[in-house]
Amino acid sequence: MTTGSDPETTRQSTRRDVVRYGGAVVGAGVLAGCLNSGPSESEETGEGGYTVEISPAGAVTFDSPPETVFTRLTHHAGMAFALGRGDTVNAMHAPEYYDALWNQFVERLPGVSLDWTGLYSSWEPDKEMLYELNSDIHLADVAGITQLNSWTRDDVDEIATSVAPWFGNSLSDRHREPTGEWADGYRYYGLWEQFEIVAEAFQERERYRELATIRRGLFDAIEADLPSDQARPTVALIGLSEIESPYVYTTDAPGFLTAHLRPFDPLDAFDASIASGDRVDMEAMLDADPDVIFALGGMVPETDMATLRTELREHAVGQELAAVENDRVYAQGARYQGPILNLFQIEMTAKQLYPDRFGSWPTYEAGAYPEIPADEQLFDRQQVAAIITGDP
Repeated sequence: MTTGSDPETTRQSTRRDVVRYGGAVVGAGVLAGCLNSGPSESEETGEGGYTVEISPAGAVTFDSPPETVFTRLTHHAGMAFALGRGDTVNAMHAPEYYDALWNQFVERLPGVSLDWTGLYSSWEPDKEMLYELNSDIHLADVAGITQLNSWTRDDVDEIATSVAPWFGNSLSDRHREPTGEWADGYRYYGLWEQFEIVAEAFQERERYRELATIRRGLFDAIEADLPSDQARPTVALIGLSEIESPYVYTTDAPGFLTAHLRPFDPLDAFDASIASGDRVDMEAMLDADPDVIFALGGMVPETDMATLRTELREHAVGQELAAVENDRVYAQGARYQGPILNLFQIEMTAKQLYPDRFGSWPTYEAGAYPEIPADEQLFDRQQVAAIITGDP
């Protein structure tokens, strides 16, 4: 993690004067991954607004909480959703795909709904479209945006000045290196650490605190019952778009992409010669021979886990894998997870890795997140739902 001054120093007011840049980054007052520190407090301004700081954007002054939200990646959209603002999101990457996937989990939150269909798909956003969307906040990483070929520093400055500021952090996903001027002073955040800062921007301290308390309880339950290192299975996290050459992702790498795996300190089945995102053949899979296989995208509605397991059992090499022989091929959801998906995915991972300690994981083939008996749930769905909706 690095700290330092933000290269941006000043900004003019936006045309609606909803948000303003100012000052230099001095940190958000919390440590990465820390649950025990108090939430970062926003600084009130003399004009009745408040200032919140995040790397790499710097200090941003808000006159009032943002009401319309541009996002690019779903960890940011998930933060808005967790704060009861899922319907204020107007853009995100692959909205149809992620709407379908996220609703697999939302199904288990009574009284909560989510509809991201038809939103602007913002993987490489068009500058003119950002004018048209006229958002109150661009919940996206300005350093990440300038890595796109179609965007320059002048472009991002123009949008920040004429529409609304950038206020997000994405390179913390796997601690990617920022480029150019952003390399000096870029700070990496844990998923919930960044969520705390975003909650400050929306003036939703209490919602954050309530959800963080639930997460703390979930962590406490897991930490109290984890087996010794010697009893941990080896794990492979893969994308099975093609069974002959799956993508392999590291389970123990830094960054919020593994925020649901890190609490279990998993033993990655692959050695350091395999980089996250590499493709391997089935012979390499057998050399690693994981005890457990996590299939990314396994909970996407179009994915049939029963068929996937059958294909592995019928594959000349795949059938020899320990995870296949022992029926330990499990669905996973999304790596770009917001706080709510993180809660669900920590629960499901606990049950998939250690059913004798945290309760069994149902044989999932397709459909919504399985119904878990109330006495085997690792967090309270009704309590989470009430925080999102604001209902007592």
